[in-house]
Amino acid sequence: MDDLRELFELTAAIAADFYETLPDRPVYPRATVAELHAALSAPLPEHGLPARTVIAELAAAADPGIVAEASGRYFGFVIGGAVPASIAADWLTSTWDQNAGIFAGGPSASVVEQAAGAWLIELLRLPQHASFGFVTGAQMANFTALAAARHHVLAHAGWDVERDGLQGAPKIRVVVGAKRHGTIDRALRMLGLGAPTDVVPVDAEGRMLAGDLRLGDEPTIVCAQAGEVNTGASDRFPEIADARDTAPNAWLHVDGAFGLWAAATDSLRHHVDGAERADSWATDAHKWLNVPYDSGLVFTAHPESHSAAFSARAAYLIVDDDKREQVDWNPEHSRRARGFAVYAAIRSLGRTGIAELVERTCAHAKTFAARLEVIGAEILNSVELNQVLFRFADDARTEAVLAAVQESGEAWMSGTVWEGRPAIRISVSNWQTSEDDVERTLAAFRELAPA
Repeated sequence: MDDLRELFELTAAIAADFYETLPDRPVYPRATVAELHAALSAPLPEHGLPARTVIAELAAAADPGIVAEASGRYFGFVIGGAVPASIAADWLTSTWDQNAGIFAGGPSASVVEQAAGAWLIELLRLPQHASFGFVTGAQMANFTALAAARHHVLAHAGWDVERDGLQGAPKIRVVVGAKRHGTIDRALRMLGLGAPTDVVPVDAEGRMLAGDLRLGDEPTIVCAQAGEVNTGASDRFPEIADARDTAPNAWLHVDGAFGLWAAATDSLRHHVDGAERADSWATDAHKWLNVPYDSGLVFTAHPESHSAAFSARAAYLIVDDDKREQVDWNPEHSRRARGFAVYAAIRSLGRTGIAELVERTCAHAKTFAARLEVIGAEILNSVELNQVLFRFADDARTEAVLAAVQESGEAWMSGTVWEGRPAIRISVSNWQTSEDDVERTLAAFRELAPA
């Protein structure tokens, strides 16, 4: 046990050292692939080494290739950081090593998910009766929600997809917006539904033109979006829900990987008004809740369809009908107890802290937009939430500025393509992003943007 305590103390010290270096280290690492292979790749070891040696050498070898995603100056891919309480809870999750597949594998893991799930439903203003599941990320959250949708609309059409599969099943019409996230199409493929059947045009911000939505009698799934990945804009949910209501067998899903968190605020929730009328929702705790990775969330307004799509029983499984069995709401069997980190993040921030985090990062985004425009950038979106989409005078200059800022190590944001032309996207999602981080990043743009 003395050796174990020393190992854990060493690991905690390495972690603390990493956080203390964030203000000074390059946001994106400069190590080459060859250098990382030289440090980390080796023949399969014949004999084991002391754990302290393994961890110390692993940390030293990996450090040059670690992206400082926890930094307040990392603005890529809508990736938040992790609030301290969630990191500590995540360490305990690994230490406790509970199998969160069934209640018997970890009673506390099951109950903490129930507690956190109820909090999330309240925070996101979803129906109180909604079911929920803790999954790996938005990809699996969309997959899980759409599996429930597939069950629901086919059952309404008299088809048992869990028993009979899709061969011979009624065709499901899938309606999406032209600017949907790629995880929607990927989830549809994994579910055997193929490509969307109807692609609805969008406006200049990427919102589905709900007035063009025409639904019929066939089994239908409509996929709307809270937070377009480039602009941050959300679809007009009341209009889409109204169209859903006119159809006898339609399910409305909202992909709200980050945008759904606007519902947790007073000042921004109007952007997602009407989203609560959907049949299912997907979001990510690792974005605006700032929980470590592997923390997607799915909710449905139809618990019976959600559980019907995933429930599993076997003779060897110990299940109890008066307890919540996580396997009934999840595509996984054995899995990590994800609820602990989410629970800790919510308790440490509280309702007001979560709202302040979302509002503050959105305020930083508006500052970026206003100041970038002064130095010659063209702002391409209305900056409703945390996304700033912009370009410079021509494509070559846009790409050169992005490369220069990325190479400087002062900040990192991703490039994208908007309406066929290169653009730059700043995503402000990290609890650590400060006014100083914004100023340092703007200074890099002023210095490195070619005249």
